[in-house]
Formats: sequence, C-alpha cells, structure tokens
Amino acid sequence: MSEQEESAGGESTLTVVLAGGVNLAIAVMKLIAGIITGSGAMLSEAAHSVADTITEVLLLTALKRSERPADRVHPFGYGKERYFWSLLAAVSIFASGAVFALYEGFTTVFGQAEEQTNPIVGYVVLGIGFLLEGTSWLQAVRQVRRDSRAEGRSFFGYLRMIDDPAPKTVLFEDSAALVGLLLAFAGIGLHQLTGSSVWDGLASILIGLLLAFVAYLLGRTNRGLLIGRQADPRLVGHIRDHLAAAPEIEALVDLQTMLMGTDHVLVCARVDFDDALGAADVERACLRLADELSGQFGDVREVFIEPVPRTDPKLRATVLARYGDVRQRPIDEVR
Repeated sequence: MSEQEESAGGESTLTVVLAGGVNLAIAVMKLIAGIITGSGAMLSEAAHSVADTITEVLLLTALKRSERPADRVHPFGYGKERYFWSLLAAVSIFASGAVFALYEGFTTVFGQAEEQTNPIVGYVVLGIGFLLEGTSWLQAVRQVRRDSRAEGRSFFGYLRMIDDPAPKTVLFEDSAALVGLLLAFAGIGLHQLTGSSVWDGLASILIGLLLAFVAYLLGRTNRGLLIGRQADPRLVGHIRDHLAAAPEIEALVDLQTMLMGTDHVLVCARVDFDDALGAADVERACLRLADELSGQFGDVREVFIEPVPRTDPKLRATVLARYGDVRQRPIDEVR
C-alpha cells in the first residue's frame, strides 16, 4: 500500500472516529433534553444521533475489514466489504433514525397534545449539538476538498465519482444532522410561541423525511459500487490510450474495468495484436503492458489482456450490445 493510500485510509478513519464520538455525546444530551422538555422533535433528534453513532461503528468495521489481503477464497481481496458495511450504514440511518422520527412526528401531530416544559434546556442542547456536529462536518468537508483537489475535480464532481463511501457517508449524515438541529430548534420554538405541539410533530416528520432521503442517496451510491461500477472515466481513457499506443497492438477491441474496492481497479482488455507477432512476443507484450499499467496508474491492481480478432462478428455484437451503436463506429473505436 502506498503512502498516499495509507494517508487517505488514516484520514477516513479519523473522520469516522471523530463523527462517532460526537454523535454518541450528542445522542445522550438530546435524549436527556427530550425527556425533560417532552419534545417529540428532540427525541427524534436523539434517535437521529443514535442512528449516526451506529453508522460510524459500521463504517469503522468497513474500513478495517476491507483492508484484509487477498486469499484463496477471495483472490481479488476484500475491498468490496467497505461497500457492504456502508450499505448497512445507510439502512441503519433509515431504520434507526427515519422510522422513529416519522413515528414520533405522526404521534405528536395526530395524538393527544403534550405540554412543553423547560424549552430552554432544548435550546442549550441544540446549540451545543450544533457546535459539535459542525466540528465533525468541517472535518468531513476538509477531507473531501483535499481529495477532490488531489484528483483535479470539483467538490461535487468528486462526490459523484468517489469510490470511498466513508467520507461521503459522514459528510451527508453530518449535513443532515445540522439541518435536523435547525428543524428541531424551529419545532421547539414554534411550540413555545403558539402553545401547539403540532409544530413539534411537524419538525419530527421533516427530520424523518430528511433522514430517509439521505439513506436513499447513500444506499444508491453503495448499491452501484457493490454491483460493480466501472473505474473513473478519466482513468479508463488513460488506460485505453496507453494500450492503443502499444506498437504490438493493432486495435483495442474491448476494455472493461471494475472497482473492486477503494483505490482497487480491475482491468480486462481484448486487443487485436499484430499478426506478425509470435506466441512468445504476445506473451511478453501482455506482461509488459500489465506492468506498465500497474506502475503508471496506482489504482490498477489486476490486468487481464486477451488476444482476439477484431473482425469476429460474435464479439462485435457483444461489445455493441454493451455500449450501444449510437455512434456507428468500428469495433476498435467503441468505448
């Protein structure tokens, strides 16, 4: 593992540990404040923080288990464990946070009106919680900004293409936490001003919907990674150009890549070699190209190169079925 990868892994761990400690402390404070004030929105926020704490535990599990080396049973390593545990974290946000918040909100709105007590306690806890969550949020933003600059991408462009779900999960949940705190503050404040607990219940419902939305976004991201997403299109382009420029290759027929984990890319290429080459020449070319790709592009860990004739109709049909025929290009130009 390179120093850059170790640094990135350590940064992700720091981000997750900081968020977990913050969420645990806030969960306890919110629960106590919710019991004292009788605020449904505050109890929903306590459930929100509990869900976030469980999420951090799952993310730490993901970071540790995904670092195990490849073995006989898993020859490509355990990188996708990070995506599995991160998907469970998204489920946790929905099950532990969103469902409880929605239940608490609808119970407050349509149930018997409850009297609010000691709202000042709620304000103080929400204020402290906002400062603590803000600290964790700033750490997540700092990591994403640093990583996006390192890859030459915009902040949001990097979030769309990120292959490490940990900082994205922490950033999204901390952002939702800050918004949730503002909603809870508004619910408690409007309840105090109007004397109606409906506002408190509406705040809980909005918190639940917010958590459900964040859980959906994170679940969709990890689902795509678990199914098997291609590598960064820019990396795919560099690999394609490198192979196409090789003197032994007449045409790059097909190129497939897959993210096998964070910073772990599998490359499978079908190429049409110069017919004048002998079997030994093709073997040496395959080994050289694999070494060049792994050396030049740090994320490339496994390379498979298959010699094929570009004129084969079955292969052509397979490639066009995958990428479409919208550009009507020859098979060696299909990307």
